[in-house]
Amino acid sequence: MPDTVTFGTAIALLEYASIADGIEAGDAMAKRAALTVIHAGTVHPGKYLVLVGGGVADIDEALDAAYRLESSSLIDQMFLPDPHAQLVAALAGERSVGDGEALGVIETTSVSSVILAADAGLKGASVVLREVYLADGLGGKGYLLFSGPLVEVQVAVELGSERVSADLVGRRVIAQLHEEMNVNLVGDGQFSSRVRGA
Repeated sequence: MPDTVTFGTAIALLEYASIADGIEAGDAMAKRAALTVIHAGTVHPGKYLVLVGGGVADIDEALDAAYRLESSSLIDQMFLPDPHAQLVAALAGERSVGDGEALGVIETTSVSSVILAADAGLKGASVVLREVYLADGLGGKGYLLFSGPLVEVQVAVELGSERVSADLVGRRVIAQLHEEMNVNLVGDGQFSSRVRGA
């Protein structure tokens, strides 16, 4: 399983409305600092994301380089020292089945916000991060799924929601998720894929 060594001791994400601005920012960040990793690309609806990982000081330097460009198309941003290991694994594409008494859902307006919500929930409660969904097919939004004991899921959802209250679209805690809904969540989350695969 991937751990924080994969991304380094800190991660940061910048979201741009302009693809050109995002590419320029990613280039400036890579040129300024010795980053462990840089992932950049487009997401729906026409946004450009730059995710970087490395040491805290290197991330600070990289962000400074991006901010000096003074882009008016920067939509959202986040800087996260010491990201939780489950979050790093989820960003790397790992999915967990996450059996438990309850399912927690947090939905946000941006990718940056859902990452921060996931980290806050994981650090404050004993839950499993089943998956983090980022932007594509979501109109630029993000959402996450926690599972675990009911009380722990309630705490995780509360902490995650508080962390990103300005960008919160919705949150729910569902006790004893029905198995048929669980099957839908374990599979491809796209509705058209679910219907075609029926």
